[in-house]
Amino acid sequence: MKTNLKSIFYLLIFFGAFACDTTDDAQPRVELEAILVADLAAPNDVIDRNTGEVEKVNPFQYFSLEQNAIVSETDDWDLAFKGTTIRTNSSKNVKAAIVSGIFEEINQVPTSATFATDSESTFAIPTGSGNGWYNYNSATFTVTPIPGRVILVKTTGGNYSKIEILSYYKGNPPADQIDPRATPSGHYTFRYVLQTDGSKNF
Repeated sequence: MKTNLKSIFYLLIFFGAFACDTTDDAQPRVELEAILVADLAAPNDVIDRNTGEVEKVNPFQYFSLEQNAIVSETDDWDLAFKGTTIRTNSSKNVKAAIVSGIFEEINQVPTSATFATDSESTFAIPTGSGNGWYNYNSATFTVTPIPGRVILVKTTGGNYSKIEILSYYKGNPPADQIDPRATPSGHYTFRYVLQTDGSKNF
């Protein structure tokens, strides 16, 4: 009798473990594919370097992460690009945060990420060399993305996205081949992952 009870006990443990292994939690997570956006043209205003006078005002380019497309200002855009400035759609409560890490290794929104929206005086994605996504080299007059800086965005659809800016120059040239007098600037190449199920996982 003791032997039979012991055998039944071990069988229950075995089948219980098997049942746990077959739950949805044990299913492998589907890896989301990164989307590449190349040469999104959003040049800054044309400014006379001697006088500082604005000679030509260029428009912002409005981009929807949900649609992977440039849209109009009246549409549900997420980010607006112009020069080195990236705005968020505060009227639609789009939020952004800057985090440090390797793009591929950020598998979920970190609990330490501090999200913000644009205000009249500040940007959720800070401007200025070293403050947000880029560095400016005053010796070479070039703008380069800061390695290990990733932008997180909560979109108009309430979904989370991670973004890595790869280049600020047309054609995505290597940094040592950028000629600020000849290489068009304000042409963004970046990649992003969008989680469409509303979760914070990537």
